[in-house]
Amino acid sequence: MSHSHDERFPAAPAARADMSIDLGLRRFMLGVYNKVALGLTLSGALAYTTSMIAPVRDTLFRVTPEGSFAGYTPIGLAVVFAPLVVLLGAMFVMRRPNASGASFIYWTVAALIGASLGVLGLVYTGASLVSTFLITATAFGALSLFGYTTRMDMSGFGSFLLVGLVGLIIATFVQMFWNPPGFSFVVSAAGVLIFACLIAYDTQRLKNAYYQLDGDAAALGAATSYGALSLYLDFINLFQFLLAFLGERRS
Repeated sequence: MSHSHDERFPAAPAARADMSIDLGLRRFMLGVYNKVALGLTLSGALAYTTSMIAPVRDTLFRVTPEGSFAGYTPIGLAVVFAPLVVLLGAMFVMRRPNASGASFIYWTVAALIGASLGVLGLVYTGASLVSTFLITATAFGALSLFGYTTRMDMSGFGSFLLVGLVGLIIATFVQMFWNPPGFSFVVSAAGVLIFACLIAYDTQRLKNAYYQLDGDAAALGAATSYGALSLYLDFINLFQFLLAFLGERRS
């Protein structure tokens, strides 16, 4: 399932981003990356717990006697859709988010997604999950570095990526009911391409947001969490779509 993408900061011209490397900017981006790394660690720990510890696993998932995934329990379905509810709720409730509120949303979403990702441990082998995660992390680092350092203004890609994202969400839902041969390959390939582009786009958008906020400490605190949330969701979605190609299913 593809999680909705946070569209929190407006794009800004890249011209100002070419200013001499700003220590404040580096501190801000480091704060974002640290939060993403900690969020992924939390999600990984919860995913391991929900796939490996039988009482927890059986609360969320229905499994065959061999331990394979057979479906979600009602609680499991609630956990799968809860991040979307939290994100949509946050858009309406927190018109002017503060740092603590934004941080609460980030950790709540990371925990809920982590719990629901336990399903991957029931479907794929542990070795292929680890290798795909490492490939995703390498790609994420390279794409984010490109978004951070490029002089190309990527703000024009925003509308294309948004249309692609909406199309991808619709295709993912269609796939649940109608899945002709080759359709899942096309959806997964499109997912990899869109989220790879979003990693670079969101990194530049965050950099531009830093300059726009002009040292406003409270706004930067909230931006750190929302920026981390954007990149976290990009990472998780890229990981899941790459698994379609690289994941080895349990026999």
